[in-house]
Order: sequence, then C-alpha cells, then structure tokens
Amino acid sequence: MTAKAASAPSPFVERSDLVSWGRVSRGVQRVARPGFRDELSGLPSHAGDESLLAIGPRRSYGDSCLNRAGAVVDMSGLDRFIAFDAATGVLRAEAGASLSEILRLVVPKGWFPPTTPGTRFVTLGGVVANDVHGKNHHGAGSLGRHVRAFGLLRSDRGALTVTPESDPALFASTIGGLGLTGVIEWVELQLVKIGGAHLDVEIVPYDNLDDFWSLADESARSFEHTVAWLDCAAGGAGTGRGIFSRANWIDDGAYDLHDDKSWKRIPLEAPGFALNRFTVGAFNKLYHRVNSAKAGTHRQHYAPFFYPLDAVHDWNRLYGRRGMLQYQCVIPRENQRDAIAEMLRVIAASGQASFLAVLKTFGDLPSLGVLSFPRPGATLALDFPFRGETTLNLLARLDAMVREANGALYPAKDGRMSREMFRRSFPRWEQLLKDPALNSDFWTRVAQ
Repeated sequence: MTAKAASAPSPFVERSDLVSWGRVSRGVQRVARPGFRDELSGLPSHAGDESLLAIGPRRSYGDSCLNRAGAVVDMSGLDRFIAFDAATGVLRAEAGASLSEILRLVVPKGWFPPTTPGTRFVTLGGVVANDVHGKNHHGAGSLGRHVRAFGLLRSDRGALTVTPESDPALFASTIGGLGLTGVIEWVELQLVKIGGAHLDVEIVPYDNLDDFWSLADESARSFEHTVAWLDCAAGGAGTGRGIFSRANWIDDGAYDLHDDKSWKRIPLEAPGFALNRFTVGAFNKLYHRVNSAKAGTHRQHYAPFFYPLDAVHDWNRLYGRRGMLQYQCVIPRENQRDAIAEMLRVIAASGQASFLAVLKTFGDLPSLGVLSFPRPGATLALDFPFRGETTLNLLARLDAMVREANGALYPAKDGRMSREMFRRSFPRWEQLLKDPALNSDFWTRVAQ
C-alpha cells in the first residue's frame, strides 16, 4: 500500500443493511461506492488484505452477491451509457447501468435485450456475471451468446478488453462467472430488433404435467417466448397444473415505455405464520381460477409480461423477516418428465408448496460460460419461506432427485447448496480463471 493510499480516507464504510433478495443471509458488509471508473483501480489498496466483490442491487437470491469476510464494491454509481448505435443495435454501457434504464434508451429506437431475466432492476454487469436466461431460451440461448466485448479489471493483469476472440478462456470464465474473474467495468451487447413495445400473448390453462409438455413442445415451434406458472399445491391427477403463457412481438410501431413508479409496495414484513399450506393453497387455487378466466389472446406491454413482480416494490418482504430460499434446477431432457413430476409430488406432500413456481424449457443453444446454468432440458424455479431445518430438509430431498436425474442448480438463486452439489452441477468449475483478489460468500461455501 502506498503512503498516499494509507493517508487517504478509506472509501469503504460499514453497513448492516445489505442483504440478498432472499433476505436469509445477513451481516455487516464493508462497502465502497465509486462514482467513476478511474476510482476502481485504487480500491484494492484501501481494502488491504481483504478480498473484494463487485455488486449491484443484490437481486441474486442467495449469497453470491455477498462477501462478508471481505469487502464489496457497489457498482450502481457506474451507470453511464458509453455508445449506442441505433442502426445496428450495438450498446456499450458501464456495468452499473440498470436494465430498466437501458430499456428506456433502446426501446424507442426499436431495440430490446436479446433475452431478459424476470426483473429489470438488475445491472448490466450482473446479468453478464450470471449469464441470465429468459422466456426465449429455445430461440436465443442465454445472454452470454450476445455479448460482444467487456472491460475487465483484474488485480493481476490490470484493465483488459475481452472478446470471444481475444481471450476465449477468460471470456468463458466471466460469462456466468459470478463476478469472480475481475471487476466488469463495461459491457458491449448486441440487441435485437422489435417492431413495437407490445406482445401478442396467449394464456392457456392446462390440467397436468402431460399437458404442459405437449404445450411446451408445440409452442417452441411458433412462439418466441414461453413460460408456465404452476400450482405447486395441486396433487394427484392435477399435479403440475398451471397457466401457460406464450407470446410474440407485435409489429405495430407503438414504442411506449414502462414506468418504474408503482403504488404497490409491501410496507411491512409479513408475519411468519401468514404463509402456510392453507394460505398458499388458497392463493394457488384463486390464481389458477382467475387466470383461467383470462384464457385467450390479448395485447400486453413488455413490462407486465416480462417483469410482473416489478410492479410490487419489495415483494420479497411478503416472506417475513426470516426471508426465503429460492430453488431453481435444470433437468436434462431425457429425465425431465419423471424427475419434475416426482419433485412436485414431494413438494405438495410437504405442505411447503410455493405460490411463485415457474416451469419452462431450455433449447439446444449451448451456453458459453464455464459456470453457465442453462442447458438443454427443463428448469423449475420455486420460492420457499425459510422455516429453518424443515425447509432445508425438503431442499435436500429435492437435491437428491436432481442429482439422480443428472441435473444442476442455479448459483444466482442459491443460498445453501453443498460443495458436492455445486461440483456435480458444474464439472468444469476448476477451469474458472478466478481473480485472486476476489471472493464471495457463495464461493467460500462451495469451492474453498
């Protein structure tokens, strides 16, 4: 550390309010929030021997966005647009730029991200670090396939511009690399052309898992976006019943934007007893009934279609102070039907059914990252109120089923998978070109 760095006030401050979206993992974090990219290079000297991790708004559910044994760099102040070519749809922006602000820039020009996660309140660096996928994986693959280049600041190599051609191994490590290969400073992304801001959405209620598989196969051939909500409380002949949504963009030239303001918010943490098998079961029945009544085709803006939960600020507080654990797995195509049916039967019998359960299929386009989650098959995602050992025991049972089916878990949604489960999910994990100065709670738990 230089004398100048030693005498300067530290940019790191202690905060106790930083939690991940699941709100299960808590603790004091030392946080720096730079306002300009040239401030990044000086942060390691202030951190001393502590490891670092670049973070955004912490929409990851588990502990991949925490580094309680070290320090974190809040990138939200590095949110500037560097270049945007409205003729080609190539965007370059700082890593802290939010997806919401990117949409506000590019949608009026007739462009959209090639794929999008279920919230727009994430950063560009974050979606690259998690190689996010969306409702169109069968046609577009995961986001990493559309990244042209990024700036990466490493403790051992300095500032780099990385492309798939310039450094294939480092590119593959950083796509889906959980922010561990260096601090992503900026990203250049190829967008896709759209003819308007609305989609032609068809709602199809279905009765069981067999119906889902038929709908998924049929819809992938003619619809760009497909997804299903499941009633996880339903058992017997109704196991896996739900609401299937499929959509294509409408080419009508109407490019109206979303509004991030919402009157819907969760002002208080829900009491723990409010989410039980009876209330969740009642919600699932009501949701299925209400949405079944909406069956048919209708015009819908991109915001409620892609980001329905963004209309409710702090919706994670519905799970109470103990928070929630999200569980997302992918099951290979040859095993998906039997494994997912058995998982849903176990969940329904446990009395811990989720009211936010999503099932969708992945296509054959390969993901580029060493730790990328998407692969051919079906992915099931569920939220569980955290009830201590009761919840952990249920998820351990689900882990065993995923292992048996040669499936994998999603690090961005995880807060408790074992080392064994991580290494089985990502057999190339040791190929990750990790920056020696970076770390996270997740990496400490599964790889060290």
